[in-house]
Amino acid sequence: MPETLRDRESEPGRVTPSIAEPLLFERGRAGRKGVSLPEWDVPRCRPEDYLGAASVRSDPVGFPELSEPEVVRHYTRISRWNYGVDTGFYPLGSCTMKYNPKIHEEIAAHPAWRDVHPLTPEQNVQGCLQILFEMEGLLREVSGMDACTLQPAAGAHGELTGMMIVRAFHEKRGDRRSRVLIPDTAHGTNPATAVLCGYEVVEVPSGREGILEPQALAQYLDDRVAALMLTNPNTLGLFERHVTEIVERVHGVGGLVYCDGANLNAIVGTVRPGDTGVDVLHFNLHKTFSTPHGGGGPGAGPVAVKAALEPFLPGPRLRKSEYGYSWDRDLPDAIGRVRAFYGNFGVILRAYAYIRSLGASGLNRVSRVSVLNANYVQALLKDAYHVPYPVGCMHECVVSDKNLTPFGVSTMDVAKRLIDLGFHPPTIYFPLVVPGALMIEPTETETKEELDRFCAAMLQIAREAAGDPDLLKRAPESTPVSRLDEVRAARKPRLRWEPVDA
Repeated sequence: MPETLRDRESEPGRVTPSIAEPLLFERGRAGRKGVSLPEWDVPRCRPEDYLGAASVRSDPVGFPELSEPEVVRHYTRISRWNYGVDTGFYPLGSCTMKYNPKIHEEIAAHPAWRDVHPLTPEQNVQGCLQILFEMEGLLREVSGMDACTLQPAAGAHGELTGMMIVRAFHEKRGDRRSRVLIPDTAHGTNPATAVLCGYEVVEVPSGREGILEPQALAQYLDDRVAALMLTNPNTLGLFERHVTEIVERVHGVGGLVYCDGANLNAIVGTVRPGDTGVDVLHFNLHKTFSTPHGGGGPGAGPVAVKAALEPFLPGPRLRKSEYGYSWDRDLPDAIGRVRAFYGNFGVILRAYAYIRSLGASGLNRVSRVSVLNANYVQALLKDAYHVPYPVGCMHECVVSDKNLTPFGVSTMDVAKRLIDLGFHPPTIYFPLVVPGALMIEPTETETKEELDRFCAAMLQIAREAAGDPDLLKRAPESTPVSRLDEVRAARKPRLRWEPVDA
């Protein structure tokens, strides 16, 4: 592995200096046009004659007037500022930003799937329904659960659906429970989900090894507990090895165990959560099964449950008979529909192709290589960066800025400097239980050479922290803008464009 990135311009994810790019509203001149239109051949009209004077602006709209080259060059230039998994390594911990095989895109874009309207009668879309039915079966097999719904649109939506099922289960039994236990190493959306379902959240601290200890959990268990929301592997990248005993203890007080499946990439094909005794599990198809995500979509968050909870799954449910596939809407205990139609079909189709192409042995290799890659990164960085839990990690590793703070260098400085060295920063300041955390998830799709380049950049930054900390404070210097006042941007965002001379 090189000690420094000598030829950074050739790095795959290199962000090169960009020329200043003003807004379209700041460009152009009056009368400049990008198209030539024929003369009017119909009578001219006044908008106010049809819309009413109150509906028509009296002041100029102020749209820019631009030539075609100006428009094309503007959008081409700003498109080069984008960073995605097709551009380079995307090490966001907890996000599983893996490369998506292009064959999946070709399959999803085929007119046979792409052009099907969701209101098409079920007898005319038997092929689509077969895909959905078989996908439910594949997810049941992968997870070790008994029943599944594909409706939820994303991970957090799957969480909400799962906890709504938990609530419906208890209410059906006349058991009004009020608390949900959530470890401090759970995903950040879990507490919000529990609150949305009307529960009081009780945080359970993890032990010295970064995992939940059964004895520590015992003091929180009573007949008020509706569920434990467990992320496994947790956000420290560690497997909750006491999970079976924990499940038994929660079941012992009449509670259920919800497993956050966002980190399923670490165990897919190797460990089935259902075999550990959990009652509810959500999947992130767009993470574990490779559909690219970020920026709000696309996503899919199916939920799988054990048999006792199947009656509460959202409807309609897909059934198979000798006559084909059809929707069952006679579901008296169902929590109701949680999404229009039956899930994000395009994402489900990509995930179906991913699972079918890899098979059982391929899915097993996915988890093993993702774990191997994360441990390789941790091994390369452990001497330069503080590793709060120096044990074997799963699919992601967590380091911190503890070794850099004597030089006045923080996690934020490391992240900004990485941009100059051609890499997207990892997740920072999360999980919250590790001050100054950097959470790195390489996934199974990155090569050893790419991981070597990333670690070389991280080690170079550690040396710069000791030798030239001001360099890190100035970073990034190769981007259109350097550091922004992010607190001010969050609290006082500029949502309306104003002329420069205003």
